[in-house]
Amino acid sequence: MVAKKKSSLKSLQAGRPPTARSGRSMSRKASRTLINTHHQLEKRRRQAAATGDDKAEAAIAAEIASLGGLGHYQQASLQGQSLDRGGDTSKVLLEWLSTKEVATGGPRLKMLEVGALSTRNACSRSGLFDMVHIDLNSQEQGILEQDFMERPLPASDTDKFDIISLSLVLNFVPEAEGRGQMLLRTLSFLREQKAASQGPFPFPALFLVLPRSCLDNSRYMTQSRLEELMGDLCYQRVHIKMTQKLAYSLWHNTRLLPSTKIEFTKREVNPGRTRNNFVITLQHRANQ
Repeated sequence: MVAKKKSSLKSLQAGRPPTARSGRSMSRKASRTLINTHHQLEKRRRQAAATGDDKAEAAIAAEIASLGGLGHYQQASLQGQSLDRGGDTSKVLLEWLSTKEVATGGPRLKMLEVGALSTRNACSRSGLFDMVHIDLNSQEQGILEQDFMERPLPASDTDKFDIISLSLVLNFVPEAEGRGQMLLRTLSFLREQKAASQGPFPFPALFLVLPRSCLDNSRYMTQSRLEELMGDLCYQRVHIKMTQKLAYSLWHNTRLLPSTKIEFTKREVNPGRTRNNFVITLQHRANQ
């Protein structure tokens, strides 16, 4: 029997499809079909990678590339976020914040948007935030092409943020432990509470958006399991909203570094043949 080779966490790029740029426009139906097809192919590709089936993984990657790759997928996502289609997830965040009070509550807030598709979404246009946009594959000027997991740690409090947005980002991280590490790493980029705006605002904070199926159709993750993990990371849920496709949540951080050891493991909590395998795990020592 051959011993299973232990591997380190993959880069975030491993969870993204091959890149190809396209100038084609598409209808709402076509963009929705492309997004759904892309997600299904990505799921199959990750399954092939997890079992070491290099041939199948390469074939699926080629199929993704034939559809236009990451560039075409991002184009479809951008059209889904256009104002006339009501798909901009950051609008939900603005609904949860008292924008008038935020605007008059002191220094402007700093926001880091990970996985940014556009510099023209609701939060970017609101004038409430000093925005920093990053993505693995920048689609426009103003978005820094950068892997969040490789972004240099802040040298001082001025380099930190009052709020971080992970909108449809965590589900693309290729490994369960990598997803946990991403959530843990957000703590290194948030300001201490005393440095953020005071009053009724939930800062420092994390805005998290996931496909709803990650929480209500997974064998291993539910909303309560997510809250358990976020609690371990000293995040307290402030708001939640579930739509047909997406799960939105806003989390207030109460302590930047967890004071206890975290062992959040894979555990089946929602069995069923039709369930998906989305899961988040995390192993963390308090002195790390």
